[in-house]
Amino acid sequence: MSAQTRTETDSLGSVEIPASAYWGVHTARAHENFPIARRPISVYPDFIRAFACVKQAAARANLEIGALDEQRATLIDRACEEIKTGMLHDQFVVGVVQGGAGTSSNMNANEVITNRALELAGHAKGDYSYINPNDHTNHSQSTNDTYPTAIKIALAFSLGSLLEELRLLSESFAAKGREFSHIIKVGRTQLQDAVPMTLGQEFNAFAVTLREDIERLQEAVSLLGEVNMGATAIGTGINAPKGYKESVIRHLREITELNLVTAGDLVESTSDTGVFVTFSGALKRSALKLSKISNDLRLLSSGPQAGLGEINLPARQAGSSIMPGKVNPVIPEAVSQVAYAVAGSDVTVSMAVEAGQLQLNAFEPIIAHSLFQSITWLERACQTLRVNCVDGITANEDRLEDMVARSVTVITALAPVIGYAEAAKLAKEALSTNAKVSDLVVSRGLLDQAQLDDILQPSKLAGLAPETDAIPVIEHDAASGDAGDPNPEA
Repeated sequence: MSAQTRTETDSLGSVEIPASAYWGVHTARAHENFPIARRPISVYPDFIRAFACVKQAAARANLEIGALDEQRATLIDRACEEIKTGMLHDQFVVGVVQGGAGTSSNMNANEVITNRALELAGHAKGDYSYINPNDHTNHSQSTNDTYPTAIKIALAFSLGSLLEELRLLSESFAAKGREFSHIIKVGRTQLQDAVPMTLGQEFNAFAVTLREDIERLQEAVSLLGEVNMGATAIGTGINAPKGYKESVIRHLREITELNLVTAGDLVESTSDTGVFVTFSGALKRSALKLSKISNDLRLLSSGPQAGLGEINLPARQAGSSIMPGKVNPVIPEAVSQVAYAVAGSDVTVSMAVEAGQLQLNAFEPIIAHSLFQSITWLERACQTLRVNCVDGITANEDRLEDMVARSVTVITALAPVIGYAEAAKLAKEALSTNAKVSDLVVSRGLLDQAQLDDILQPSKLAGLAPETDAIPVIEHDAASGDAGDPNPEA
């Protein structure tokens, strides 16, 4: 052993470990075996924090039931607390894609926590005779209960940030809805002119649909509150002392401030990964709706001369290396691409869940990676859509006013008064002559100007209350629900 390395040994033999590394032999082998994604688990800091919470709760439970002495338990606890605050995350180096049902991630955590605990005690890294990754840090545990529990806790942590970004984006759309509430435009179905509405109604609808997704995600995350700590290998609780299961869940609730409960059947809970399908489906729903909104923004801003040109998106960067002055809707385009990736990850989760056999699903690492990536990308996509696009959108009011004036869509409002057949004739004539419908109605003596003005009031055309002439904005109750609580009902 040189001054720059230390020798660690497992059942397969000895490995030289960098002397400064907090990880050990199990992590070294995993790092060599899985250079696949080129992305370590530390790219998901909430996952590392969640693992530290699990190990900390286990240490406290083991101390409480007398399975671990106070000195070792306290040192492990202190190391976990440091990792929770962000320390040593760079030491979690195993790849996000790995075989072994998460054992590599669990041992990476065990080794880093152990070596930091040894350091706190004044011992050298690798002095496992004093504190051992398996015998002490992993006491009363198995990968098969710590790993899925850490995934669920990390998803609950991460979702809080995503829900906040969705809320802010929804509020941004609602603000635009109020700003554009007086602007009449032509609504469309199947990309064809339909009936009048306000631009404010269109943007407020975006806000409302995002609020609905916040509620659906909160429902999905509530299912994450059931964990299998104490199950150990397959749910029978082998090597978990009496009282450990009850103690560890209590400490885990206190540490995470999440309303966690122990699964009623630990054998079933250890093999079942169905909750991840539900959660992934909720993420996909939000992603696809964000993409739909982004595509609408692209359509409404198309042009600026030969498209719809109803709104202007903020110009973020030059759009072409050959066409001077061209500006593209790059932010909505990026958001849609995130949505496609989330939809693809949902397929991956579904296949991995289906592929689990007998008492354990060996494919939880790809489930975890897919879900964490989806949450992370969606959160960032919501932020860039709000900051770099929605907040800066303006309306082309003159163009919208002209389009409404020349549109035959107002004929729908006249049909109950002048009759459907007569209205259809007027629509055909207006389209062929490019005349305004209002001019044709008055010139034919079907209605006088006062009657016409009454029928074509913006509030009536858009279905708004005439006394306010504004959109009925649905306010969001920020106090309802707890984004970070995976099980609000204990």
